[in-house]
Amino acid sequence: MTKLFFQFTILTILVSSCDIAHKATGPAYLDPLQPIDKRVDDLMSRMSLKEKVGQINWPCVYMDGFGEDIPAKKVGVRKFVEGTLVDIGPGGGFFTLANEISREGTRQQAEVFNELQKLAIEKTRLKIPLMQVEEGTHGFMAPGATIFPEGLGLGATWNMDLIKDVYSVAAREARAVGVHQLFTLVIEPNRDPRHGRNQQTYSEDPFLCSRIAEAIVAGAQGNDISANDKVIAGLCHYPGQTQGLNGINRGTMDISERTLREIFLPPWEAGVKNAGALGVMATHPSINGYPNHGSEKYLTTILRDELGFNGNVLSEGSNTGTLIYERVVATEKEAGPIVLNAGVDVNITFESGYMKDMIENVEEGNVPMELLDRAVRRILRLKFQLGLFEDPFVDVERAVEVVHNEEHQDLALEASCEGIVLLKNENNFLPLDKNVRSIAIIGPNADDRENLLGDYIPKKLLYEAETVLEAIQSKVSPQTRVTCVKGCNVLDSALNEISAAEEAARRADIAIVVVGEDERTDGESDDAADLDLTGYQEDLIKAVHGTGTPTIVVLISGRPLTIRWTAEHVTAIIEAWMCGERGAEAIADVLFGDYNPCGRLPITFPRHVGQMPFYYNYKPAKFNRHWRAYVTYPLTPLWEFGYGLSYTEFEYSNLQITPEVIDPNGNVNVSLDVKNTGDRAGKEVVQLYIDDVISSAVTPIIELKGFKKIWLEPGEKKSVSFDLTTYDLSLLNMSMERVVEPGIFDIMIGSSCKDIRLKGSFEVAEVQ
Repeated sequence: MTKLFFQFTILTILVSSCDIAHKATGPAYLDPLQPIDKRVDDLMSRMSLKEKVGQINWPCVYMDGFGEDIPAKKVGVRKFVEGTLVDIGPGGGFFTLANEISREGTRQQAEVFNELQKLAIEKTRLKIPLMQVEEGTHGFMAPGATIFPEGLGLGATWNMDLIKDVYSVAAREARAVGVHQLFTLVIEPNRDPRHGRNQQTYSEDPFLCSRIAEAIVAGAQGNDISANDKVIAGLCHYPGQTQGLNGINRGTMDISERTLREIFLPPWEAGVKNAGALGVMATHPSINGYPNHGSEKYLTTILRDELGFNGNVLSEGSNTGTLIYERVVATEKEAGPIVLNAGVDVNITFESGYMKDMIENVEEGNVPMELLDRAVRRILRLKFQLGLFEDPFVDVERAVEVVHNEEHQDLALEASCEGIVLLKNENNFLPLDKNVRSIAIIGPNADDRENLLGDYIPKKLLYEAETVLEAIQSKVSPQTRVTCVKGCNVLDSALNEISAAEEAARRADIAIVVVGEDERTDGESDDAADLDLTGYQEDLIKAVHGTGTPTIVVLISGRPLTIRWTAEHVTAIIEAWMCGERGAEAIADVLFGDYNPCGRLPITFPRHVGQMPFYYNYKPAKFNRHWRAYVTYPLTPLWEFGYGLSYTEFEYSNLQITPEVIDPNGNVNVSLDVKNTGDRAGKEVVQLYIDDVISSAVTPIIELKGFKKIWLEPGEKKSVSFDLTTYDLSLLNMSMERVVEPGIFDIMIGSSCKDIRLKGSFEVAEVQ
């Protein structure tokens, strides 16, 4: 026995020695014990020009360059992995592959990603694993994955823990099948809701967007991107695009340095500098007369040097092409060096400027090899950080267990409920009695599944979300008579069942009209000339209301709508947004009192599109004419930022501001008590606003600087506390320096930017 043990020990030592010797003689980049920088350097030293150019290309699989149908694309992506599809080396990765060619569900997606990684490891010279990227606006965009509320539907929750959980789930589902980055996490403020991509944004306010950016990065990316439930958070669209000319997607942005730094940059500072996001997508539009994709100022000087960004910058579709259609250059070959020098590391479309022309530009000396190496180095570093060189594969069975599990579906319901905003409730008509005798469910969105989901959803839905009609039918008693009439279409005039809708409403005790938007009226490039209800929808509401039956309007929309007549006349209004796969159930829960609405508006509802641009934090010049409004409309909004009703009431008291005097480097604590004075438990969003009364530069008359969402039982009182930092109190002076100036600051605490319940002030003293 002793002899056998001795022989086994000697054999073990010999095997270990051989293994160490092998590692010592093998490539350093394949040795996980080596520092990442050393591994990157070693791999870079071994790469050819074509292999380097392959790494900076992760094309969208919907592009025709892979083929025109799914079978052709499946062949095309395999060739791209091997480096035989186009005249560059093996490709670096893909964008939107799962949603394009793996539409049968989670198992297929995990198996396809594993297969492609196997090709990359076994069929390429350097065995560089692939980077897989997908959309993640409101969940991992792939057939079978969980669909959460989109954009403003999440912003309206004002619940950062919930938003963190939503993007934790999106990351968990994505990584489980083999995706490493989620993009189109649109943290930029929504400054013009006519813009089609407004649906993907969370708020008009830079402070609220900043807190959401931090929550998204914490949830999706966390502290360790090698974890099997985390991904790189890809924030969009840097530095912004929602204030484009005429509210048009890709419309040029003319913004001052002050507007850039006061409005657009704060979420990036929060998401990149504070939270450490490792993915950024460059915005399409030109800014102040030059294409953003070619701007070294924005993509390098500010993003990397100032904000400390240490990840990869992806192009938005048409990378080099933006410089061509904006007539800065005439050819892809001219555009490539400019875009690469600006700081775009990855091209997600088939463009010669980052493919064949890039190879020629390097060979001809138009692009220094060091510049190409900079982009490749950034990409490879992230692949090492993700742990892909050690294990690029996923556990298929685990993926099936993780994606769209019951816990994730329940979170989708919670998010949908928390984002619903009760806009009007005349005489406390809501909540409804489940034993009501009869209900007429009317409108183009009453019995439509997909219109609830938002844009950027899977091309194939593998489960059927409930419609509002079905959710209400399951909520009311078996004796309740429920009738449904579509009434009209969302957009066109091809359907007119208004007479039938009137008859159904006349015969019912209650009419619920479900209207708003669909995939044709809101989403990327679906810009709006006005914000009114489209088609016959307002006529439908007027007709139903005209029957005398109490009328409730439910809005399914990705933007605020100008519903002046509806706001004045109908009994109750609910804004449900694009509310995700469990949205219909959430709507029914709110309507019938199983959930007390607690959403608050993250964006202003204007009265008319003529008020655009219109947001709550205007500077004083906007408000110095209260004595004279527009000729036909008031200056005020239909509903203000932060607004939302509840089925209970909250009382604010005991405001304390300490200290009352600080120096410019001091902090201030603000505390108060909030009591639920009603007979229902509920959540209140306590909002803190400030006003720098006298300042050397013009500042808004009111700015959000804190908020907390709290749960209160009937009769319960809680203390709420905020800490205002020097950053919160600072402004950009006329030299564009961030400073805290001496003077009086007003504190306003309320349930919206208009519904201010408590006021106080403190002073910043002169430095002696």
